[in-house]
Amino acid sequence: MQLDEALRQISDIRQQMAQSQIFRGYRSITVAFSGVAGLAAAVIQPYWVSDPVNDLGRYLALWLTVALICMGFSGSEIAWRAFRAGPGLARQHSMLAVEQFLPSIVVGALLTWCVYFKAPQIAWTLPGLWSLLFGLGNFASSRLLPRQITWVASYYVLCGCGCLIWGQGEHALSPWLMGMSFGCGHLFCAAILYWTLERFDDSPQTE
Repeated sequence: MQLDEALRQISDIRQQMAQSQIFRGYRSITVAFSGVAGLAAAVIQPYWVSDPVNDLGRYLALWLTVALICMGFSGSEIAWRAFRAGPGLARQHSMLAVEQFLPSIVVGALLTWCVYFKAPQIAWTLPGLWSLLFGLGNFASSRLLPRQITWVASYYVLCGCGCLIWGQGEHALSPWLMGMSFGCGHLFCAAILYWTLERFDDSPQTE
């Protein structure tokens, strides 16, 4: 009996240690806000830029503005939680989470610059390429997040492939390419974060 109890305690300790390694800086409400913003931008796009293929600057202005606003909200929350937590594991997790996702953001920005200034004829590929890069960023971050985040990463990759396959010709730069990938993708991620991390929380987390 004592051996069984000791093994059970070791198992509980391992579970608690594994749970403590999960990064909690991404919160469902903030991620859901990004999803709603993505869907709203998809609704606004036809009124803001009726011909995005021939008015690429206005198209990029809309979606990059939305992206910067959403990143600002998410980054501010991560920074605030890291500051509250003080030096230690929580702050290290925050830095590691940023480092893991940052390459996909930087590559996406460089890719957008190259397409806009040097190869606008392939601009129709941007929604698909953005989604693929975002999926890779989620895969890179999955080590610090609940394992179900790999479902979100897979969703972005599939959406990216779908955008490249069907987002050509008359559907090039369609608003719902971005709405379905980023809008719905963020809402999917928010649901997973809430279900796996937040629904049983009795108090706000410090990480």
